[in-house]
Parts: sequence; structure tokens; C-alpha cells
Amino acid sequence: MNAMTRRAVIGTAAVSMALALSACGKAGGDSEEKRSSTKIGLLLPENKTARYEALDKPQFEKAVKDACRHCEVVYNNAASDVVKQKQQFDQLVADGVKVIAIDPVDSAKAAGWVKPAQDKGVKVVAYDRAIEGADAYVSHDNYKVGELQGEALIAALGAKAATAQIVMINGDEKDPNAALFKQGAHIALEGTVGKIAYEASGEWDPKVAGEKMSAAISSVGKGKIGAVYSANDGMAGGIVTSLENAGIKGIPVGGQDAEVAGIQRIVAGTQTFTIYKSPMDLAPKAAEFSVDLLLGVPILAQRETNGVPSSLLDPVVVDKTNIQSTVIKDGIYKAGDICTKELAAKCAELGIK
Repeated sequence: MNAMTRRAVIGTAAVSMALALSACGKAGGDSEEKRSSTKIGLLLPENKTARYEALDKPQFEKAVKDACRHCEVVYNNAASDVVKQKQQFDQLVADGVKVIAIDPVDSAKAAGWVKPAQDKGVKVVAYDRAIEGADAYVSHDNYKVGELQGEALIAALGAKAATAQIVMINGDEKDPNAALFKQGAHIALEGTVGKIAYEASGEWDPKVAGEKMSAAISSVGKGKIGAVYSANDGMAGGIVTSLENAGIKGIPVGGQDAEVAGIQRIVAGTQTFTIYKSPMDLAPKAAEFSVDLLLGVPILAQRETNGVPSSLLDPVVVDKTNIQSTVIKDGIYKAGDICTKELAAKCAELGIK
């Protein structure tokens, strides 16, 4: 019996018992509390990045149902508003939800929510971003993400790397993952490229990233930029638009998240690579931890991160050579999602089908 099957059997038995007890209990608050105990909260941080609604949410919901058929996911998106996310978190606690998987808008602030929730019997799974004091943490190796981004940019530059001037558009400074991406990228780039000529935060906002790219062009010089590091694909879209508006073509631009728009830019040749952090791995692992915590099953963690049982997954570089063998093979996208009429010929050249 594999781990997910074991959890499904345990989950079905445990939750069925809870429902049976609920049916025998008194009407009103007692039975409502028992019904709430079959619910798992999922709080995601923002909707500017397409992956959360398109990939993370449905994969998490599917994995919970696969492991615990009576369990229900209660979902909310904070739309980048930490106050809104706190209200969503508090409402889940007030409603008697016993496990909350949360990708925080602000990890430092979210850390202050954990202990009061735990005092009420609520378990907290830190999803993608670490939260101090959480009961479990699931993410990709975010330092490695940054390293891979830097290394892929160097590989794309080839012999030009040693003299290239690099522009770095980082993620939101309130996001601890952004700091890890930046740190990993700096380690890869420094001493290998000519220099990092301009660096700023794009705040995970394509519009802001585009504005910062325009500022970098003015600062560094139109013909002097060798490559652009973008912390994610959403911002890469704004960056590519600014480059095109300035008449700059053919320089490497990296990203992250394997968004369909980013993959399309790779096919078109305006973006060089992205980093694929598969929700096929991340969301199911977070769902597994959540169901285990709900049912009182010991979680199977790889390591500890600041004392929190953790699972850190491996990211993958995706460029024009491996789109078919990564995001399409995994079922994240179909060829038709990527290959618009305008991209059909280039998709055929790359063997995307």
C-alpha cells in the first residue's frame, strides 16, 4: 500500500467516524463543529501571478479529495492584501477549520497568527513560503531556484557572459522567497558575468517591472545591456514589452513559474527560459501534509527548516528544448494551450504536440 493509498484509507475511516459522531450529536453548534473538522483551508496570496488560480488551487483540491474523500477545501485568495488575508485566516479559525494551508502575503506578519490559531487547535501548513512556528512547510528549494536562474542566464550568454552587464528585476521585498531567489542568483552571477549594472524590485507586478526595465535602459544604456534576470514570468512579460518598445531584441531574459504566457514567449524567442516548480509536486505534498495533520497521522518530512518539518522540492529549468518533456508531459498544459495560430510554426519546429 503506497503512502497516498494509506492516507486515503485512514482518511476515509477517520472522517467517516467523525461524520457518524456528528450525526449522533446534538443539533446546532456541536454537529457544526464536527462538520468543520473535515474542512481544510487554503489561502493563496495573490492573483497577479497566473499559477495560483490556474495550477496550485485545482491541484491542491484534487489531492485533498484523492487522500480524503469526505474532506472539503475552503479556498480564498488575498489579492496581495495582507489585511484581507488576516481576515480570511481568522474567519477559517472562527468557523472551526482545523488545518489551514497558507501561502502568506507577508510571512513575518503571518507568523504572528500561528500561535493564537494553534492555541485553538488549528494546525498551520506554510505553503511555498516559510512561516515561523508553522506545523509544516512545503516549498521548492528557493535558493536553488535563484541559482538555476543565474546559471541559465550565464549559459544563454555563452562567451559574452564574462563582459555582460546584467539587469536584475527581483521580486517583492516582503516575500522571503524573493530574497532566496535573489541570493541564489547573485551567487551564480557574481564573478562570472561582467557586472550587475542595475538592480531593483519589480514587486511581482508586470507594470512595475516594465517601468523598472525602462529605468534600467536609461541608466545602463540601450546598447549595453547583455541580459535581464526577472524573478518571475509575470514580470518578464512587462520587461519584454519595455525592451521591445526600446527596440532591444535578442538578449537573454529569464523568468520563473512556467506560466503559459512565459512558455509562449520562450516559443516566440522573446524569453529564454523559465523555472518550473511543478504544482503536480507542490500542491499534492501540501495537501498530503494538511490531511495528515487533520487526521493526526505523522507527516513524512524530509528535513526541518528553522525547526519546522519541511519538504523542499527540486525546481527545473525549462527552455525551448524541453517544453514537451516537462510542462506538457506532466499535463500542466496541452500543446493547444501554448501553440496559438501565430506560434504554430515555431511549435512544430520545437516538436511541441
